[in-house]
Formats: sequence, C-alpha cells, structure tokens
Amino acid sequence: MDSSLDALPKIGAPATRALHGAGYTTLRQLAGIPRSDLAELHGMGPKALGILQAALEQHGLSLG
Repeated sequence: MDSSLDALPKIGAPATRALHGAGYTTLRQLAGIPRSDLAELHGMGPKALGILQAALEQHGLSLG
C-alpha cells in the first residue's frame, strides 16, 4: 500500500464524505486526531479507521 500525506487513502465513499464534512481532506490532517473522535463521524467504520491508521504508520505517524 502506497500513500501520500497530501491525499486520503481509498476508504470508501461514506467514510470519505464524513472526513470531508468534518474538514479533513488530507491524511496529514488526521495525525494525532483521536480515533474515538473519527469513529463518531457518520459513515466512519472500523475498516476505514484501520486503513487510515495503516496509511499514517507508513509515515511514522498515527491517530491519537
């Protein structure tokens, strides 16, 4: 899996819409955000959270 900090990984349309609706448009913006905060977004499920975490870890970052 190759990811850029300037884009969101493929996590599915509902999860992507949830992130955009909350103002997150890049992977970089998610570093340090508590996983529980993101889980509260409508459309964000455990699979999408796992993909986001894995993408962040490729850059030495993680969710809060």
